[in-house]
Amino acid sequence: MNFLFNDSSITVAIVGCGGFVGCHLLDAILTRTKWRVFGVDLDLYRIQHRLNDERCEFMVADLADKKVVERIAKYPVVVNLAAICTPSRYMAEAPEVIRSNYDHPAALAEACAKSGSWLIHFSTSEIYGRTSADSELLLEDETELTFGPVTASRWSYATAKLLTERYIAGLKNLKWTVVRPFNFVGPYMDFMPGVDGSGIPRVLANFSTALVRGEPLKLVNGGVAKRSFTSVFDAVDFMFALFGAEKSPFSQAFNVGNPDNEITIAELAQKMRKIFAEIKGVSLEALPVPECVPGVEYYGEGYDDSMRRLPSVEKAERLLGFKAQTPIDVILRESLTWFVSHYGSYQSPCGSLQDDVNHSTSNCGIAALNPVT
Repeated sequence: MNFLFNDSSITVAIVGCGGFVGCHLLDAILTRTKWRVFGVDLDLYRIQHRLNDERCEFMVADLADKKVVERIAKYPVVVNLAAICTPSRYMAEAPEVIRSNYDHPAALAEACAKSGSWLIHFSTSEIYGRTSADSELLLEDETELTFGPVTASRWSYATAKLLTERYIAGLKNLKWTVVRPFNFVGPYMDFMPGVDGSGIPRVLANFSTALVRGEPLKLVNGGVAKRSFTSVFDAVDFMFALFGAEKSPFSQAFNVGNPDNEITIAELAQKMRKIFAEIKGVSLEALPVPECVPGVEYYGEGYDDSMRRLPSVEKAERLLGFKAQTPIDVILRESLTWFVSHYGSYQSPCGSLQDDVNHSTSNCGIAALNPVT
């Protein structure tokens, strides 16, 4: 494959360019290559610093529009990052989650098959299903998949993503590569509820929000589940390994993760509390102690979980020469440092630690978020 990074004739279409991963990928492409970018998203606040870049064209739209899909598929490389991917929405909005993660990407895949574009589709590690605490390495082409019952709407996201993978793999003439992220984290991840989003974000932003607001970190079902966390900067490096692959990466699914960074959610909470205390210059004892909450109480009926997701990364290393490098403590420090810097000035609920530390006066309100610049 091996796209030349100095070839200014190449345009990459990034669907979800304004999202967490998309904004980092956009910056990297414009910094490391001479390529052009056609970016599509509903929200561009993370990439305002790029909106006037002469090598970029942006469209505020989504994949529900057939004309937008056809426009995207005109470009030689299409990266689809768009998805509804927050756990709280899996339970509350299952039909919309399924449309977002199957109907729309399936239409894009069909368009790319007709145009000859290379579709790089971001799936999820959740397609491995309801894994147990003693699960071994998850292998892209071998691991058996087991999901919870149909009444557990927790699996709406995973089953939609898996069906999209199967649909993509079955399309004739489509050049495709599937990326299965394992807990990408870093600056710009998710949102702070009540400030620039609503509902419950993923675990890192969830814990970060609680720390900034001086609230206890909530350990769902005791926080015994294990996850492997991966730097978004390593994820971007993977994409460049994929772009520059000497052998064809077509018709392949890749785990992108860092098995060296596996910890329980309870351990994650303790690490984040320690790093946050160091960033803020306060004692660990001043922070609220984490609280255990039942999953059904926290997320609602239909909640279910995987107890361990440990990726095999041998395939990416063998075929692309890629291996994630960033240790968990480095990832958490850079993520929390950004989160505290970005959200630390917003008012917290009454009586929060943030007010005590910053010697500010709480009015029980939250300021409106200004766009990131």
